[in-house]
Amino acid sequence: MLRDAVRSLAEAKIAPYAAAVDEEARFPREALDALVANDLHAVHVPEEFGGAGADALATVIVIEEVARVCASSSLIPAVNKLGSLPVILSGSEALKKKYMTPLAKGEAMFSYCLSEPDAGSDAAGMKTKAVRDGDHYVLNGVKRWITNAGESEYYTVMAVTDPTKRSKGISAFVVEKSDEGVSFGAPEKKLGIKGSPTREVYLDNVRIPADRMIGEEGTGFATAMKTLDHTRITIAAQALGIAQGALDYAKGYVQERKQFGKPIADFQGIQFMLADMAMKIEAARQLTYAAAAKSERGDSDLTFQGAAAKCFASDVAMEVTTDAVQLLGGYGYTRDYPVERMMRDAKITQIYEGTNQVQRIVMARNLP
Repeated sequence: MLRDAVRSLAEAKIAPYAAAVDEEARFPREALDALVANDLHAVHVPEEFGGAGADALATVIVIEEVARVCASSSLIPAVNKLGSLPVILSGSEALKKKYMTPLAKGEAMFSYCLSEPDAGSDAAGMKTKAVRDGDHYVLNGVKRWITNAGESEYYTVMAVTDPTKRSKGISAFVVEKSDEGVSFGAPEKKLGIKGSPTREVYLDNVRIPADRMIGEEGTGFATAMKTLDHTRITIAAQALGIAQGALDYAKGYVQERKQFGKPIADFQGIQFMLADMAMKIEAARQLTYAAAAKSERGDSDLTFQGAAAKCFASDVAMEVTTDAVQLLGGYGYTRDYPVERMMRDAKITQIYEGTNQVQRIVMARNLP
């Protein structure tokens, strides 16, 4: 029922704008409005804060179905979970209530600020600092590659509170867009997901109350890594949706396209490509849904499973979208058809929330 509801909404209210959102590189306002109106913008927020209280699998299905028509739009529910999960996992009750309630209502979005210009895969090498000053902290630094920066009201920011302790000297904070000293760089000019703004976040003597720290001092990096164990699965879901959308489109196209007097779907070479695409998507789906169940239960092997799902599904998405372009031939290479957009969008799923090389390191360190 959930899948049917989200698919109907996505096809009616999100798909019609997907090409324009990509072409104009603009935030998908129509998608946000549709998701908020149907309480699908942040389904993971617990019921006690006015949220839908969806479990990890339901969240995955929402993201998958939105990504099937528009990857940029799927980042609304995905990044709302990424940005707010540190608060849910480690924040005080007061902090949860303060920030989850407006998120649940659709009055604000949440972004996640971990990466920096010199701290990507090596996130523990960050330089952004938070210095205690009475009952406040003062934050200074630059965060890079921040999804939905400028659109989100709230930001989970990781910053160094004790430079002598490397990862154990990093703390997490909630920063608000309206805080004095917060500003944003120009939107990055990207290959794909053009409807989701990616910008630098500048923190220039941003003074925030100490009670906006998420958890204890020095626990920020651990919270960041625990968050990614859960949210990598949402990237797997996004990759899965993109791949499914590309297969669905290619499948329809080959049944209509005629060459040598018959539909190209009748040729075994085409059939084998479609069979491989469908098989790999189904394998990715099983891995992703199983990882979502582990995320919900908090299983001990979640770190491995989350990394495996993200890595496998994103590699599948890149392969399937490339094959979809091939199946459409010259038409696939034009912007008149959606598969080239899907191919461009798929690429980022192999890169963000930990590159697939990093996922393989994570898996190797956590072999079951």
